[in-house]
Amino acid sequence: MSKFSSAVRSMRLRTLPLSLSGVCLGMLLAASDYHVSLTVAIFTILTTVSLQVLSNLSNELGDYYHGTDTADRLGPNYGLMEGGLKVSDMKLLIGGAILCCIVFGLLMIRASFGTLFSLESVCLMMLGAAAISGAMKYTLGRNPYGYQGLGDIFVFIFFGLVSVLGSYFVAAHTIPSWIFLLPATSIGLFSVGVLNVNNIRDMKTDAENRVTVAIRLGEKRARIYQTVLIVMGWVCMIAFCLLRFFDPWHYLFFLTLPMYIKHVSGVWKLNGKDLDRMLPLLVISTFLFALLAGFGFVKFLIF
Repeated sequence: MSKFSSAVRSMRLRTLPLSLSGVCLGMLLAASDYHVSLTVAIFTILTTVSLQVLSNLSNELGDYYHGTDTADRLGPNYGLMEGGLKVSDMKLLIGGAILCCIVFGLLMIRASFGTLFSLESVCLMMLGAAAISGAMKYTLGRNPYGYQGLGDIFVFIFFGLVSVLGSYFVAAHTIPSWIFLLPATSIGLFSVGVLNVNNIRDMKTDAENRVTVAIRLGEKRARIYQTVLIVMGWVCMIAFCLLRFFDPWHYLFFLTLPMYIKHVSGVWKLNGKDLDRMLPLLVISTFLFALLAGFGFVKFLIF
Protein backbone atom coordinates (compact mmCIF):
# COMPACT_ATOMS: atom_id res chain seq x y z
CA MET A 1 0.00 0.00 0.00
CA SER A 2 1.43 3.41 -1.03
CA LYS A 3 2.04 6.19 1.45
CA PHE A 4 -0.58 8.30 -0.29
CA SER A 5 -3.33 5.71 0.10
CA SER A 6 -2.26 5.06 3.69
CA ALA A 7 -2.40 8.80 4.42
CA VAL A 8 -5.89 9.04 2.94
CA ARG A 9 -7.04 6.11 5.07
CA SER A 10 -5.59 7.75 8.18
CA MET A 11 -7.52 10.94 7.40
CA ARG A 12 -10.70 8.87 7.87
CA LEU A 13 -12.71 10.74 5.28
CA ARG A 14 -15.86 8.88 6.27
CA THR A 15 -15.98 11.05 9.42
CA LEU A 16 -16.17 14.32 7.48
CA PRO A 17 -19.98 14.41 7.08
CA LEU A 18 -20.32 14.34 10.87
CA SER A 19 -17.99 17.31 11.37
CA LEU A 20 -19.82 19.22 8.63
CA SER A 21 -23.27 18.55 10.08
CA GLY A 22 -23.20 21.29 12.72
CA VAL A 23 -21.51 23.80 10.42
CA CYS A 24 -24.04 23.25 7.63
CA LEU A 25 -26.97 23.51 10.03
CA GLY A 26 -25.61 26.70 11.61
CA MET A 27 -25.01 28.39 8.26
CA LEU A 28 -28.39 27.33 6.87
CA LEU A 29 -30.18 28.66 9.94
CA ALA A 30 -28.25 31.91 9.56
CA ALA A 31 -29.25 32.03 5.88
CA SER A 32 -32.90 31.86 6.89
CA ASP A 33 -32.56 35.26 8.61
CA TYR A 34 -29.51 36.93 7.03
CA HIS A 35 -27.51 37.06 3.83
CA VAL A 36 -24.68 34.54 3.99
CA SER A 37 -21.57 35.02 1.87
CA LEU A 38 -20.67 32.01 -0.27
CA THR A 39 -16.97 32.77 0.26
CA VAL A 40 -17.40 32.69 4.03
CA ALA A 41 -19.32 29.42 3.76
CA ILE A 42 -16.59 27.80 1.67
CA PHE A 43 -13.77 28.83 4.03
CA THR A 44 -15.84 27.72 7.03
CA ILE A 45 -16.25 24.27 5.48
CA LEU A 46 -12.55 24.04 4.61
CA THR A 47 -11.60 25.04 8.17
CA THR A 48 -13.94 22.40 9.59
CA VAL A 49 -12.59 19.69 7.30
CA SER A 50 -9.02 20.60 8.27
CA LEU A 51 -9.84 20.39 11.97
CA GLN A 52 -11.48 16.99 11.53
CA VAL A 53 -8.51 15.62 9.58
CA LEU A 54 -6.17 17.00 12.25
CA SER A 55 -8.22 15.27 14.93
CA ASN A 56 -8.20 11.95 13.08
CA LEU A 57 -4.45 12.01 12.44
CA SER A 58 -3.66 13.06 16.02
CA ASN A 59 -5.94 10.36 17.43
CA GLU A 60 -4.18 7.68 15.41
CA LEU A 61 -0.73 8.82 16.52
CA GLY A 62 -1.86 9.09 20.13
CA ASP A 63 -3.38 5.60 20.11
CA TYR A 64 -0.21 4.28 18.50
CA TYR A 65 1.96 5.78 21.24
CA HIS A 66 -0.30 4.39 23.97
CA GLY A 67 -0.47 0.94 22.38
CA THR A 68 -4.24 1.07 22.01
CA ASP A 69 -4.41 0.05 18.34
CA THR A 70 -3.42 -3.60 18.42
CA ALA A 71 -4.14 -6.59 16.22
CA ASP A 72 -7.12 -7.39 18.48
CA ARG A 73 -8.83 -4.09 17.69
CA LEU A 74 -12.25 -4.60 16.07
CA GLY A 75 -12.32 -1.32 14.19
CA PRO A 76 -10.59 -0.63 10.86
CA ASN A 77 -6.81 -0.34 10.73
CA TYR A 78 -5.10 2.77 9.38
CA GLY A 79 -1.68 3.89 8.14
CA LEU A 80 0.46 3.34 11.22
CA MET A 81 -1.10 0.00 12.16
CA GLU A 82 -0.84 -1.28 8.60
CA GLY A 83 2.78 -0.16 8.30
CA GLY A 84 2.10 2.13 5.36
CA LEU A 85 3.14 5.19 7.37
CA LYS A 86 5.95 5.88 9.81
CA VAL A 87 5.68 8.10 12.87
CA SER A 88 7.69 10.76 11.03
CA ASP A 89 5.18 10.63 8.15
CA MET A 90 2.29 11.06 10.57
CA LYS A 91 3.94 14.02 12.27
CA LEU A 92 4.42 15.65 8.86
CA LEU A 93 0.76 15.10 8.02
CA ILE A 94 -0.29 16.57 11.36
CA GLY A 95 1.87 19.62 10.73
CA GLY A 96 0.24 20.08 7.33
CA ALA A 97 -3.23 19.77 8.87
CA ILE A 98 -2.39 22.41 11.49
CA LEU A 99 -1.19 24.75 8.75
CA CYS A 100 -4.44 24.22 6.82
CA CYS A 101 -6.47 24.93 9.97
CA ILE A 102 -4.64 28.21 10.53
CA VAL A 103 -4.69 29.39 6.90
CA PHE A 104 -8.32 28.51 6.20
CA GLY A 105 -9.40 29.78 9.62
CA LEU A 106 -7.79 33.18 9.07
CA LEU A 107 -9.22 33.39 5.56
CA MET A 108 -12.65 32.58 6.98
CA ILE A 109 -12.40 35.33 9.59
CA ARG A 110 -11.01 37.83 7.08
CA ALA A 111 -13.76 37.07 4.56
CA SER A 112 -16.46 37.37 7.22
CA PHE A 113 -15.40 40.45 9.19
CA GLY A 114 -13.05 42.14 6.72
CA THR A 115 -10.23 42.32 9.25
CA LEU A 116 -8.26 40.14 11.64
CA PHE A 117 -8.00 42.84 14.29
CA SER A 118 -11.57 43.39 15.44
CA LEU A 119 -12.81 42.03 18.78
CA GLU A 120 -14.91 39.42 16.98
CA SER A 121 -11.93 38.29 14.91
CA VAL A 122 -9.64 37.97 17.92
CA CYS A 123 -12.27 35.98 19.82
CA LEU A 124 -12.69 33.62 16.88
CA MET A 125 -8.92 33.17 16.59
CA MET A 126 -8.79 32.23 20.27
CA LEU A 127 -11.62 29.77 19.74
CA GLY A 128 -9.78 28.35 16.75
CA ALA A 129 -6.62 27.88 18.81
CA ALA A 130 -8.68 26.02 21.42
CA ALA A 131 -10.20 23.83 18.70
CA ILE A 132 -6.76 22.93 17.32
CA SER A 133 -5.48 22.11 20.79
CA GLY A 134 -8.58 20.07 21.60
CA ALA A 135 -8.36 18.14 18.34
CA MET A 136 -4.78 17.12 19.12
CA LYS A 137 -5.03 16.38 22.83
CA TYR A 138 -7.84 13.82 22.59
CA THR A 139 -5.27 11.00 22.61
CA LEU A 140 -1.94 12.84 22.26
CA GLY A 141 0.11 14.10 25.20
CA ARG A 142 0.79 12.85 28.70
CA ASN A 143 -2.78 13.20 29.96
CA PRO A 144 -5.08 12.94 26.93
CA TYR A 145 -8.67 13.62 27.93
CA GLY A 146 -9.92 10.90 25.60
CA TYR A 147 -8.26 8.36 27.91
CA GLN A 148 -9.98 9.79 30.99
CA GLY A 149 -13.58 9.41 29.86
CA LEU A 150 -13.90 13.07 28.86
CA GLY A 151 -14.22 12.57 25.11
CA ASP A 152 -18.00 12.84 25.18
CA ILE A 153 -17.81 16.34 26.66
CA PHE A 154 -15.31 17.51 24.04
CA VAL A 155 -17.38 16.09 21.17
CA PHE A 156 -20.59 17.64 22.50
CA ILE A 157 -19.01 21.08 22.88
CA PHE A 158 -17.05 21.29 19.63
CA PHE A 159 -19.19 19.18 17.29
CA GLY A 160 -22.44 20.57 18.66
CA LEU A 161 -22.35 23.94 20.43
CA VAL A 162 -19.26 25.46 18.81
CA SER A 163 -20.03 24.03 15.38
CA VAL A 164 -23.64 25.23 15.10
CA LEU A 165 -23.46 28.47 17.09
CA GLY A 166 -19.98 29.38 15.86
CA SER A 167 -20.84 28.94 12.18
CA TYR A 168 -24.05 30.91 12.71
CA PHE A 169 -22.06 33.76 14.26
CA VAL A 170 -19.44 33.75 11.49
CA ALA A 171 -22.14 33.75 8.81
CA ALA A 172 -24.58 36.22 10.39
CA HIS A 173 -22.27 38.44 12.52
CA THR A 174 -24.67 38.18 15.42
CA ILE A 175 -25.01 35.94 18.45
CA PRO A 176 -28.11 33.75 18.06
CA SER A 177 -30.81 33.69 20.71
CA TRP A 178 -30.89 31.02 23.38
CA ILE A 179 -33.27 28.77 21.46
CA PHE A 180 -30.48 28.02 18.98
CA LEU A 181 -28.89 26.02 21.78
CA LEU A 182 -31.52 23.40 20.97
CA PRO A 183 -30.37 22.48 17.43
CA ALA A 184 -26.76 22.80 18.59
CA THR A 185 -27.50 20.36 21.41
CA SER A 186 -29.22 18.04 18.96
CA ILE A 187 -26.17 17.76 16.70
CA GLY A 188 -23.91 17.52 19.73
CA LEU A 189 -25.85 14.56 21.13
CA PHE A 190 -25.82 12.71 17.81
CA SER A 191 -22.07 13.31 17.54
CA VAL A 192 -21.54 11.91 21.03
CA GLY A 193 -23.59 8.95 19.86
CA VAL A 194 -21.05 8.23 17.11
CA LEU A 195 -18.25 8.23 19.68
CA ASN A 196 -20.26 6.06 22.04
CA VAL A 197 -20.92 3.36 19.43
CA ASN A 198 -17.21 3.35 18.64
CA ASN A 199 -16.46 2.94 22.35
CA ILE A 200 -19.00 0.14 22.80
CA ARG A 201 -17.43 -1.74 19.91
CA ASP A 202 -13.92 -1.34 21.36
CA MET A 203 -14.72 -1.91 25.04
CA LYS A 204 -12.61 -5.06 25.39
CA THR A 205 -9.46 -3.65 23.78
CA ASP A 206 -9.85 -0.15 25.26
CA ALA A 207 -10.14 -1.45 28.83
CA GLU A 208 -6.41 -2.22 28.94
CA ASN A 209 -5.26 1.33 28.15
CA ARG A 210 -8.04 3.86 28.55
CA VAL A 211 -11.27 4.77 30.29
CA THR A 212 -14.36 5.68 28.26
CA VAL A 213 -17.94 6.44 29.25
CA ALA A 214 -18.96 3.09 27.75
CA ILE A 215 -16.48 1.25 29.98
CA ARG A 216 -17.67 3.14 33.05
CA LEU A 217 -21.31 2.40 32.28
CA GLY A 218 -20.95 -1.20 31.16
CA GLU A 219 -22.26 -2.60 27.90
CA LYS A 220 -26.01 -2.61 28.68
CA ARG A 221 -26.05 0.87 30.19
CA ALA A 222 -23.90 2.17 27.33
CA ARG A 223 -26.61 0.99 24.92
CA ILE A 224 -29.26 2.70 27.05
CA TYR A 225 -27.07 5.83 26.99
CA GLN A 226 -26.95 5.58 23.19
CA THR A 227 -30.74 5.40 22.99
CA VAL A 228 -31.10 8.42 25.27
CA LEU A 229 -28.64 10.43 23.14
CA ILE A 230 -30.63 9.76 19.97
CA VAL A 231 -34.05 10.38 21.53
CA MET A 232 -32.98 13.60 23.25
CA GLY A 233 -31.37 14.82 20.03
CA TRP A 234 -34.72 14.51 18.31
CA VAL A 235 -36.56 16.10 21.23
CA CYS A 236 -34.29 19.16 21.12
CA MET A 237 -34.78 19.71 17.39
CA ILE A 238 -38.56 19.27 17.63
CA ALA A 239 -38.64 21.73 20.55
CA PHE A 240 -36.71 24.25 18.45
CA CYS A 241 -39.24 23.96 15.63
CA LEU A 242 -42.16 24.35 18.01
CA LEU A 243 -40.65 27.54 19.44
CA ARG A 244 -40.31 29.06 15.95
CA PHE A 245 -43.22 30.09 13.73
CA PHE A 246 -45.13 27.11 12.38
CA ASP A 247 -44.30 25.83 8.92
CA PRO A 248 -44.56 22.17 7.92
CA TRP A 249 -41.28 22.53 6.00
CA HIS A 250 -39.48 22.97 9.31
CA TYR A 251 -40.07 19.28 9.99
CA LEU A 252 -38.41 18.10 6.80
CA PHE A 253 -35.78 16.33 8.90
CA PHE A 254 -38.40 13.73 9.85
CA LEU A 255 -37.48 12.01 6.58
CA THR A 256 -34.41 10.67 8.39
CA LEU A 257 -36.41 9.06 11.23
CA PRO A 258 -36.33 5.54 9.71
CA MET A 259 -32.52 5.71 9.58
CA TYR A 260 -32.33 6.58 13.27
CA ILE A 261 -34.77 3.80 14.17
CA LYS A 262 -32.60 1.35 12.23
CA HIS A 263 -29.52 2.67 14.03
CA VAL A 264 -30.94 2.28 17.54
CA SER A 265 -32.27 -1.16 16.67
CA GLY A 266 -28.86 -2.18 15.36
CA VAL A 267 -27.10 -0.91 18.50
CA TRP A 268 -29.23 -3.26 20.59
CA LYS A 269 -29.00 -6.25 18.24
CA LEU A 270 -25.40 -6.19 17.04
CA ASN A 271 -22.20 -6.88 18.92
CA GLY A 272 -18.45 -6.58 18.42
CA LYS A 273 -17.23 -5.82 14.93
CA ASP A 274 -20.77 -5.92 13.54
CA LEU A 275 -21.46 -2.70 15.44
CA ASP A 276 -19.10 -0.92 13.06
CA ARG A 277 -21.95 -0.81 10.52
CA MET A 278 -23.89 1.47 12.84
CA LEU A 279 -21.17 4.16 12.74
CA PRO A 280 -21.48 5.28 9.09
CA LEU A 281 -25.26 4.93 9.37
CA LEU A 282 -25.37 7.44 12.24
CA VAL A 283 -22.85 9.75 10.55
CA ILE A 284 -24.88 9.92 7.32
CA SER A 285 -28.15 10.16 9.25
CA THR A 286 -26.84 13.14 11.22
CA PHE A 287 -25.55 14.86 8.09
CA LEU A 288 -28.87 14.43 6.26
CA PHE A 289 -30.74 15.45 9.43
CA ALA A 290 -28.74 18.70 9.58
CA LEU A 291 -29.18 19.48 5.89
CA LEU A 292 -32.92 18.81 5.89
CA ALA A 293 -33.45 20.72 9.14
CA GLY A 294 -31.53 23.69 7.74
CA PHE A 295 -33.16 23.66 4.30
CA GLY A 296 -36.52 23.43 6.01
CA PHE A 297 -35.96 26.96 7.31
CA VAL A 298 -34.56 28.48 4.10
CA LYS A 299 -37.02 26.86 1.68
CA PHE A 300 -38.98 30.10 1.33
CA LEU A 301 -35.84 31.69 -0.11
CA ILE A 302 -35.85 29.06 -2.85
CA PHE A 303 -39.55 28.70 -3.71
